[in-house]
Amino acid sequence: MTYRVCFVCTGNTCRSPMAEHVFRRHVEEAGLGGLVVVESAGTGVWREGEDANPRTVSVLEENGYDSAHTARQFRASWFPAIDLVIALDEGHLRELHRLARTPEEAARVRLLRSYDPAAGEALDVPDPYSGGREEYEECLEMVEASSGGLLAAVRLELEDRTP
Repeated sequence: MTYRVCFVCTGNTCRSPMAEHVFRRHVEEAGLGGLVVVESAGTGVWREGEDANPRTVSVLEENGYDSAHTARQFRASWFPAIDLVIALDEGHLRELHRLARTPEEAARVRLLRSYDPAAGEALDVPDPYSGGREEYEECLEMVEASSGGLLAAVRLELEDRTP
């Protein structure tokens, strides 16, 4: 059985596709590519069908990551099929909790930076959309810093599933 992780930001063109590609690389390098499905979505519908933001693509590619992406909106009906929903900021966390239809679904929603012990109280990944290159690079740094802890948590979940 596969373990599904979905990263969620606002429009699914900047932060969540960046997190998707970075975490997918971590999963593949850990030899878990056949066990973990990594995807992303946005809370809003207005960017659905668009590619990732060109600045996201540029930062990903310059750092050796894949960048192929088509934006889509997160649907409440997806909760039963997703094991872990990763929000990129508190606003997304609130929206995802609102969409959850049961306490069990809501319990599967977490903030990405909660997996970075160095994050402290600053658990939001700021939206780089209105910024320049520096904001996108900072976003990548935050995503990369959180991915190791997230991978460790997913590994534990997979071990718990193994009879």
